[in-house]
Amino acid sequence: MSNHIEHTCDLLIIGSGAAGLSLALHMADNCNVIVLSKSDVDEGSTRYAQGGIAAVFDDEDSIENHIQDTLKAGAGICDKEIVRFTTKNAKESMQWLIQKGVPFDQENDGKGGTRFHLTREGGHSHRRILHAADATGKAVQNTLSDSVKQHPNIHIFERYNAIDLIKMDGNDKTSVGAYVWNRKKEKVEVIRARFITLATGGASKVYQYTSNPDVSSGDGIAMAWRAGCDIANMEFNQFHPTCLYHPEAGNFLISEALRGEGAILCHKDGTAFMHRFDERGDLAPRDIVARAIDYEMKRLGEDCMYLDISHKASDFIVKHFPNIYRKCRTLGIDITRQPIPVVPAAHYSCGGVVTNKHALTNLHNVYAIGEVAYTGLHGANRMASNSLLECIVFAHACAKHISANFDRQHVATEIKPWDESRVIDSDEAVIIQHNWHELRLFMWDYVGIVRTNKRLERAMRRINLLKQEIDEYYSNFKVSNNMLELRNLVCVAQLIVSCAIDRKESRGLHYNRDYPDTLEESQATVINANSKVL
Repeated sequence: MSNHIEHTCDLLIIGSGAAGLSLALHMADNCNVIVLSKSDVDEGSTRYAQGGIAAVFDDEDSIENHIQDTLKAGAGICDKEIVRFTTKNAKESMQWLIQKGVPFDQENDGKGGTRFHLTREGGHSHRRILHAADATGKAVQNTLSDSVKQHPNIHIFERYNAIDLIKMDGNDKTSVGAYVWNRKKEKVEVIRARFITLATGGASKVYQYTSNPDVSSGDGIAMAWRAGCDIANMEFNQFHPTCLYHPEAGNFLISEALRGEGAILCHKDGTAFMHRFDERGDLAPRDIVARAIDYEMKRLGEDCMYLDISHKASDFIVKHFPNIYRKCRTLGIDITRQPIPVVPAAHYSCGGVVTNKHALTNLHNVYAIGEVAYTGLHGANRMASNSLLECIVFAHACAKHISANFDRQHVATEIKPWDESRVIDSDEAVIIQHNWHELRLFMWDYVGIVRTNKRLERAMRRINLLKQEIDEYYSNFKVSNNMLELRNLVCVAQLIVSCAIDRKESRGLHYNRDYPDTLEESQATVINANSKVL
C-alpha cells in the first residue's frame, strides 16, 4: 500500500509574510488556497520590519516626489514604469491594510480630529512613512495572519519546506505543483495547483551577519532558477547600516526611523561623521551609510560605531521607539542616555525572480511577489519602507491577474510521486554544518559591502566546489531542513557572484574597488534561465 500523500488546490502560495498572506486574502473568496509556511505562519521577515510603509498621505507631499526619491535611491536603474505603478497604488494598498485593522499610529490634526502620524527615513524628501510605533511589520503580520486563520478557504501548512516546482510533461513553461517536505512527519508530499506564487522572501542568510530570521534562505529564488525562471540584479545586497552590536542581541535591527527623528551616527567619543560622506548626512541612503560605517570601523580598528538619540526628550524616545528601548534596556543600554552600538548586516535582496507588473514570471502560471521578486522597483538600492509597500501592491496586482486567467488553467490530473527509493538516512550531518559555515563566512568576506575582482573569483571557485559536494549529498541522502536550505543558499550565492562579476562598475549597493566609477548608462543584470551558464 502506497503512503504517497497528495494535496490539491487552486492556488499554492509558498511563503507566509505580508506578500503571501495579502494574496491569500485577496483570492480566498473565489478559490481554494494553500499557504505553505516554513515555520509558524506568524514568523518571517515581515514580523521584524520596524520602520513602516511609504505612501503619500500628506497634502504637502506628492506621488511625483515619491517617484523621484525612489529613482534617486535606485541609482539610475529602477524601472520607471514600475516605480510609477507602485507609488500610484501605494495609498490604496495602505487603505486596504487599514480596513483589515492594521493599527497605524495617529496624532491630533489640530482641527479636533486625528490623522496618521508620518515619519521620515533615509532617501525620503518628505514625511510619508506610516508606522505602528517601531514594530510595523509585527502589526501587519499579526493582522493578516489573524484574518487568514479565520478564512475557511485558506489552508495553512506550517513547518513545510518547498523543495522544487514540478513541470508539466512536455511543457517547459508551465508548473503543475510542487514537492514539499513535511518537517513534522519528515515526509515528502505533493501539492497540485493551478497557480503557484512564490512569496518566500530574500536570501540574506547567505551572509554570516544578517538582520533576517533563519527562514530567509533564498528558497524561492533557487527553486525558480531551477525551474527555468530568469533572475536579475542579485549583486545588489542591501546591508542595513544599524544592527545592534552586542553578544546577546542576535539579529536585532535598529530602525532607520531613529535617524529620521534626529539620531546621529558617531564615534565612541561622540564625534559625528556622516556629513563627511554625503550632503544628506545621517539621512543618506543605506548603501552610503553602510559603507561609511564599514570604512570608519576599519579606519579606526573599531568593532562598531554608535547611533545617538539621547539628545531627544526621554518621553519622545520611549513613545516612538518602545521596542528598541526595551530591547536595549535588557542588555544594559539606556538609549535615552547612551549611544547605541551598531554594525552593518545583510538585510535585503534587491534582485530576485524576474516578473512583470502583474507579478508573473516567465512560466505561464508561476508568480513571484515581495522580496523574492525582481520587479524593477528598487534598482541598485531599496529606499527605506518601499519593501512592505511592494509586498502589498504586487499581491493585489497578482490577484487581479490570476483572477482574470482563472478559467484558462486547470489542475493536473496526475503527478509523479517523489522517489526516494535510492537514498538513505545521512550519517554525515557534520558535512552540512561545515559547508553551511564556510559558505556564509566567505560570502561575508569576499562578497560583502566592499568587493574586488579577486575576491569575487575566489568566492566563485569555492561555490563551485561546494555545489558539487552538496549536489552529491542531495542525491544520496534523504532530505532535511538544513540540507534543503544549504542547497538553495549555494545556488543563490552562485547567482549573486555571477551578477557581481558581470557588473563592471560600482553602483548603489554594489561597490567594487577594481571598478570604482559609475558608468553613464547601465541596466539590470539579467541571468537568462535558458542559458543555464554561470
